[in-house]
Amino acid sequence: MNQPKETVQAVQDIKHITQKKKGRAWAAGLIIICGGGLLILLLAFSIAKGAAGIPLSSVWDALFRFDAANTQQLIVVDLRLPRVIASALVGAAFAVAGAILQGTTRNPLADSGLLGLNAGAGFALSICFAFFPGMGYMQIILFSFLGAALGAGLVNGIASLRRGGATPMRLVLAGAAVSALLAALSQGIALYFAVAQDLMFWTAGGVAGSNWEQIKIMTPWILAALLGAIALSRSISLLSLGEDVAKGLGLNTAIVNALCSLIVLILAGASVSVVGAVGFVGLIIPHLARYLVGVDYRWIIPSSAVLGALLMVAADLGARMLNPPFETPIGVLTALVGVPFFLYLSRKQKRAL
Repeated sequence: MNQPKETVQAVQDIKHITQKKKGRAWAAGLIIICGGGLLILLLAFSIAKGAAGIPLSSVWDALFRFDAANTQQLIVVDLRLPRVIASALVGAAFAVAGAILQGTTRNPLADSGLLGLNAGAGFALSICFAFFPGMGYMQIILFSFLGAALGAGLVNGIASLRRGGATPMRLVLAGAAVSALLAALSQGIALYFAVAQDLMFWTAGGVAGSNWEQIKIMTPWILAALLGAIALSRSISLLSLGEDVAKGLGLNTAIVNALCSLIVLILAGASVSVVGAVGFVGLIIPHLARYLVGVDYRWIIPSSAVLGALLMVAADLGARMLNPPFETPIGVLTALVGVPFFLYLSRKQKRAL
């Protein structure tokens, strides 16, 4: 009896993943272990460097023998440590969100910024500042989740209107249109209600305003979402083979897609509420991780988390050191790398239009 072509292809893809797994597991382990060590060193270097240079010995003392009367130690604990922790968490969150989107939609151009989630969260923030001044950070995060869901829903709805459904390029084009619309509405609200200065930081993107209250609230959300992504990584690998194939292999695609969407909304919403409109991290990092560790999302997701954290901490350090004592928006630095990479991927996907 002849097997359906899709089943045969699925078996071949699974064999390919299995063969690759042994060869790439060591690469993933190397990235996670060595990348984690490099991240710790980069965090320490980032804390020490800035408008005011601080010796590493003072950083060590601030962490383990804190003296509230010491100005350098106060700078370390109150200003620089929260921002580098926020950078690492947000970088991991954006990267894993991008990896999940690329795996579940089979869209190599997928990214929370390109698909409207970041713009939606920014729109929700503008509403918070205009109509609910003084709102607590927990409420701001919840509004960001709702805004991210609004952006994602509009993009998917518009991209699905044409015959043939939401192809990768249609999703990106719809994402660009929806992002522009939501950004314009955000700016209009900000100007009309005189909250443009409050919104400017989130528009430019950066971690300069990060504080311990934000870290305390956002960390459980992001860590829980990252652990959820790792738990679903095998299912994401199956979804990356195609929804019909995943169903044929016994996967409940509706539940997995719903859980993945929830995780992406949490990661994108929490991140945007802290750093604002920082794009392309979720586009670049999953492709780099896939190149290094193969197509198995059990390795892609943890590797993306480490590489994303490294990229954001390095970008924050560059933002402070590029033109001291002024700061360059992190979004500008990530765009310098991300835009050429996006154009390269777009050229490869032009036939999908």
